[in-house]
Amino acid sequence: MIYRRLLLSISSSVCIYSPRWLQPCRRCASSLQKLKTGQQRCLSQSAVYSQQVQTSEDLKSSEPKYFVKDDILPFSAFLTDTFGRQHNYLRISLSEKCNLRCQYCMPEEGVDLTPNDNLLSTEEIVRLSKLFVQQGVDKIRLTGGEPLVRKDVIEVVEELGKLDGLKAIGMTTNGIALARKLPKLQAAGLNQLNISLDTLVPQKFEFVTRRKGFSHVMRGIDTALDLGFNPLKINCVVMRGLNEDEINDFVEFTKDKPIEVRFIEYMPFDGNRWNDKKMFGYQEMMSVIQKRWPDFTPLKDEPNATAKIYRVPGYRGQVGFIASMTKPFCGTCNRVRLTADGNLKVCLFGASEVSLRDAMREGQNDEELLQVIGAAVGRKKKQHAGMFNIAKMKNRPMILIGG
Repeated sequence: MIYRRLLLSISSSVCIYSPRWLQPCRRCASSLQKLKTGQQRCLSQSAVYSQQVQTSEDLKSSEPKYFVKDDILPFSAFLTDTFGRQHNYLRISLSEKCNLRCQYCMPEEGVDLTPNDNLLSTEEIVRLSKLFVQQGVDKIRLTGGEPLVRKDVIEVVEELGKLDGLKAIGMTTNGIALARKLPKLQAAGLNQLNISLDTLVPQKFEFVTRRKGFSHVMRGIDTALDLGFNPLKINCVVMRGLNEDEINDFVEFTKDKPIEVRFIEYMPFDGNRWNDKKMFGYQEMMSVIQKRWPDFTPLKDEPNATAKIYRVPGYRGQVGFIASMTKPFCGTCNRVRLTADGNLKVCLFGASEVSLRDAMREGQNDEELLQVIGAAVGRKKKQHAGMFNIAKMKNRPMILIGG
């Protein structure tokens, strides 16, 4: 019976709200009482949530894929913060290196790279990914730097593809090396794709990225469409005086292709010289588009969505707006981030980090790692500090976070 298994798990747990071993605090004691009536809430560090009393045979027939194994619980309080947000989405940076130098991402003078020995190995990435998936994560996105500069990127995807319960393996890439590697990545298990592209003008591409390569990115987009990625998401950071004049051109790009262009507000990070005068907000973008397409239509938001989605009637693709500065979505955030050097960041804009790499290399077992992860998630704040305060705070450059 699942009721008996839940009680056993709770009774053998450490309560994160009480310092004494095996002595639950009033919040967890209350949750134990609620468990008896079948309500779905438990605040113990064991990550156990209740359900209606069922037999093991009932569970086999009714549970989704990532509940089929006995050691994978419905969801984990290790990944549930004090505001009730469940973090089922892990973003992993595979590399600090990049073959572009985008102005909003990397300081013009470059960054100091972490020595290779201090970056996560493939085995460490897979170990941590497996641990997160066992706790309820069902989506992993690989980022960078540029993830495709990592030599064993296909091996990483293959190993992640073996994790029972992982529903989505995504990647965010600049597209430079995509056309050559994408067929093998798709065969390995990659099933979601975002390509960063901030201009449709080749000459401006070189100015924004400080490198050549526009034709390679466009070839990568064509390859992704040919391979059936749908929707293929195009990330476009909009900056006043740089590319806001191309907003409608990007919308037109969705006319005949299953593409979702995602306009992203310019965000402050170390070294990117952010200021509010360069910020072109969501409402300004909407005004530009609605002048040309008055019937620009909103679509239904998905749970935990970062983007507000719209479509021009009759167009095949769609348009999203990620308004993290003017319309923050902290209340539904379900993401945590793992940097290339093994630090866990629970908020993109927060400076707080904890090293899972060091914990592993010191010999901590999975249960001990979960304690570290749970403590970090438990400290996650209700919302970010606001764009003007963020601009004054110390944080990594975007390239060393992984987006």
